[in-house]
Order: sequence, then structure tokens, then C-alpha cells
Amino acid sequence: MSESTTGINVLTGTACPLDQANVDTDQIIPKQFLTSVSRAGFGKHLFHDWRYLDLEEKEPNPEFVLNKPEHAGATILLSRENFGCGSSREHAPWALTDFGFKAVIATSFADIFYGNCMNNQLLPIALTSEQMDSLFAAVAADATAEIAIDLPAQTVTVGEQSWTFDIAEHHKNNLVKGLDAIGQTLELGKKIESYEANQPAWL
Repeated sequence: MSESTTGINVLTGTACPLDQANVDTDQIIPKQFLTSVSRAGFGKHLFHDWRYLDLEEKEPNPEFVLNKPEHAGATILLSRENFGCGSSREHAPWALTDFGFKAVIATSFADIFYGNCMNNQLLPIALTSEQMDSLFAAVAADATAEIAIDLPAQTVTVGEQSWTFDIAEHHKNNLVKGLDAIGQTLELGKKIESYEANQPAWL
């Protein structure tokens, strides 16, 4: 189902540094919470096994980065290589966006997770290991440091440092316009109607 959104242009916010590689989708949103096909309500279960000390989610783990007060309200998640590996559940980007994240910056992403992000207005950005080291260092030095992401220009900036990132043109177009896969198809409505009108009646 296509949902109307405002799209992504420039994002500015603080970051939550999850300095870990191979974060899989079962850690992002454990399988026991996959009880709905609605996109809302999964944020409270995000990183459940790391975020809570009990099954009822009443006792937060004070050592887990999402629970640290200095990172409250962060809209950008930092991580390392192979983020989003594991099963193909679309609930993973749903949980991240429902929690409040608008972008994930990591060294690399699992292919299916990357595609699911693109279809759910969550911007995945891949930077080199050295660039990620610099981002983590900037946030460690100042948790309130703002990171600016300019999607049209394809840049990530923190302080005096700035890097470019790669993104396919059709992915950028969909994110800027706020389109999911269905919305992208609907943009071609007139071309589809014209094509169908020129087909033989028996088709």
C-alpha cells in the first residue's frame, strides 16, 4: 500500500553510535514482535534483547547506547559493516523509523535491508571505515554534535568534516519525493494508460 510522505531532502540531527558490526534484523526487531502488518508500534521493541534487562520491557539496560540520556532524541543511527543482515523482514526499517530514526549511516548494508529502507523512507548511507571512525569520534567527543545529511548533494557533514556518498538515482528520486515502490509505479500512470490503450482488444 502506498503512503504519502513529505520525502527527504536535508536531514540534520544528533546521532546514536551503535559501534557494532553484523547487526542482524532479529536484533533490530526480534521475531516475537512480528505480530502486525501495520508500520506503527514497533519502535518500542527496537533492539529489545539489548535494550532491556527483562522480557516485559520494564527495566532498561543502562549500558545500551539507546538508553543513554545523552543520545535521547537522536535521529541518525551509526553502525558498522553488514548492518541489517539476516532475515528479510520489512519490520526492521519499520521499527527504526517508528523509534524516530530517519537515517542509518554504516560501513555497509545487507542488500535486502537496504532495499527495504528505500521503500520505507529510511535513508541508508554507506561510508568507508575511516569515515565511520571519524563520525564515531565526533559523537564520542560531543554527543550533541549535529550531523547534516544533504540527500540531493549526497553529502554527510559534521563540524568541519564532510564526505560524499553514493546512491542510485532512482533511489534518491524516490526518497526525495517520498515514494515507495507503489508510488513510483503510480507516477507512471499516464504512460501505463497510454500503453494499455494501444494494445489489441483481445489483450
